[in-house]
Amino acid sequence: MKSTLLLTALLFLGTNLSLHADEALKKALVMHASFDKRFDADFSTGDAAAYLKTSSGMVPCVESDDLKLVGTGRFGRAIHFPRKAAVRPTYRAEGVLGYNAKNWSATVSLWMRLTPDEDLEPGYCDPIQIVGDDTKKGFIFLEWSKDHTPRYFRYAIRPLIEIWDPESLGWEVVPEPKRPMVQLKEAPFSRDRWTHAVFTLDQINAGKDKSSGVLYLDGKRQGKIAGHDLTFGWDPQAVLLVLGAAYVGHLDDLAVFNRVLNDEEVARLHALPKGVAELRP
Repeated sequence: MKSTLLLTALLFLGTNLSLHADEALKKALVMHASFDKRFDADFSTGDAAAYLKTSSGMVPCVESDDLKLVGTGRFGRAIHFPRKAAVRPTYRAEGVLGYNAKNWSATVSLWMRLTPDEDLEPGYCDPIQIVGDDTKKGFIFLEWSKDHTPRYFRYAIRPLIEIWDPESLGWEVVPEPKRPMVQLKEAPFSRDRWTHAVFTLDQINAGKDKSSGVLYLDGKRQGKIAGHDLTFGWDPQAVLLVLGAAYVGHLDDLAVFNRVLNDEEVARLHALPKGVAELRP
């Protein structure tokens, strides 16, 4: 009897903790794109539209030979990039990412499916980027490296170029300890399974001792960017979230939160049976 009561109490406590965690995540969610019906976000506190950047400006994001919506997603449908191309779904960050020049924090989540060393074409590949009016003023990305076998997987928060590369050496020449990145020489990506990636931005522009970022894969912390001066020079109105730069594979369930998620919240996010759709208003 005592063991049954204890088990019941633990299950009740666990349920309450999960509900509390979900409510906290719901309050922090500012964008979600399920890709079940369209490229546009299903929910956004800013502009929900997905765009393609062209020589004549931003145009609505639509399907093409280089960009498709397919029915084999992690949750429902997903984006598929069948080959390396210049087609990149892009979202305006104003009202969503909350970039500011003093103290910027956010969390971004997405799922990926590919076998990098077999699927990707030569050169760098960035499945997701956050860019401003000039990459020399700041550049945030997940990337696969171009010259390693197997390719390295990285999360980078590159501030003003004069901070991270004052001698103009180039990204691969600057010594690794001086590069503001988390680098994984092995990562669990495969076209046979979905991998969940989450990265945080903590107090960017607040000073070397405060600014940081963390990379998670499949709900587990992989590394932290810390001890770097992460000062950016972006025009807040020019900030964009970009998908699929030289990417070949599938992407699903993109989400942005307006604060740093902790380890427990990231693990909960990873475990949601139906994905971020469970958190939408």
